[in-house]
Amino acid sequence: MKEMRVELAERSYGISIGSGILERIGAKFRKYEFSPKTALVSNPKVFGLYGEAVVKSLRSEGYDVSTILIPDGEEYKDFLWAYHILSELLKVRLDRKSAILALGGGVIGDITGFAASTYMRGISYMQLPTTLLAQVDSSVGGKTGVNHYLGKNMIGTFHQPRLVCIDVNTLKTLPKKEFLAGMAEVIKYGVIWDGEFFSYLRTEREKILALDPECLACIIGRSCEIKADVVSRDEREEGLRAILNYGHTIGHAIETVTGYRRYLHGEAVAIGMVCEAELSEALGFLEKGKAAEIKALIESYGLPSSADTTLEPAPMLAAMAIDKKTVAGRLRFVLPEDIGRVRIETGVEEDIIKEVIGRKF
Repeated sequence: MKEMRVELAERSYGISIGSGILERIGAKFRKYEFSPKTALVSNPKVFGLYGEAVVKSLRSEGYDVSTILIPDGEEYKDFLWAYHILSELLKVRLDRKSAILALGGGVIGDITGFAASTYMRGISYMQLPTTLLAQVDSSVGGKTGVNHYLGKNMIGTFHQPRLVCIDVNTLKTLPKKEFLAGMAEVIKYGVIWDGEFFSYLRTEREKILALDPECLACIIGRSCEIKADVVSRDEREEGLRAILNYGHTIGHAIETVTGYRRYLHGEAVAIGMVCEAELSEALGFLEKGKAAEIKALIESYGLPSSADTTLEPAPMLAAMAIDKKTVAGRLRFVLPEDIGRVRIETGVEEDIIKEVIGRKF
């Protein structure tokens, strides 16, 4: 079992990484002074795999557990399903001392955290991420939210979880496509923070793809360490935390213009990372050839480096223009300066952006 903490004064919390954690979640839950009534939010597929074990563990510790299921998919991370969750919480009469558990991937974690932050003006929640992407990224940091057809994650709050429990056994049942999508966020950490980690992902690729337990523990642990470090320094994205958005300015635009249905989040981010690396080269911030290194690693994990359909620059730019990363109407990008180091650049000329994304779409 690996333990680490996100240091945020009174909002600090732990991250537990290990095998078989879900079957023992009741004991961890018991350490907190929560009300007996609690709720578990999941989707039918994940609940069918792990729900019974989690509910059994909680009930063995005396908790009255209600189950709330929402459909699986990014397109369901919206106000309507958040309202559904809130309605169910009211029906079962959770109180201000109650807690909710999010069992699933990034969609479940984001919408559950959002519901927790707004129910009775904020109650506790725990993250039980079951996808690689959620384990290494979205479950840590306290960003919650829902999508709007005009933009991804444009409606949300900062609401830190009380605990993040990562059971690596869930990766055994994760579809390969979902696992690879999670690797996009793992690669991101190498580009923005740790060049040695980037090299490790290259040299240990075969073992990682074979789900070698030691390698999985390494990549999940290191990813969480980096994110915890960044979030502890900048909880509300007033500066440093923005580097975690590498690949997301273009990635979110891709998701928006395709209606959140064509690409998994990690796939869109992978394309965004390649585009933003090439944009950095075009602007002279990144040494020639480095973007190709990033692209090669992304492609080696079976991730897309360009869109498989025509995406016109105009709607892409329109989607970027209303993204929450935009400042005073000026687009903001996280651009690599080297593998392991990035810069935040605001006000990149549209003509250069069009030229770069035009080559990819």
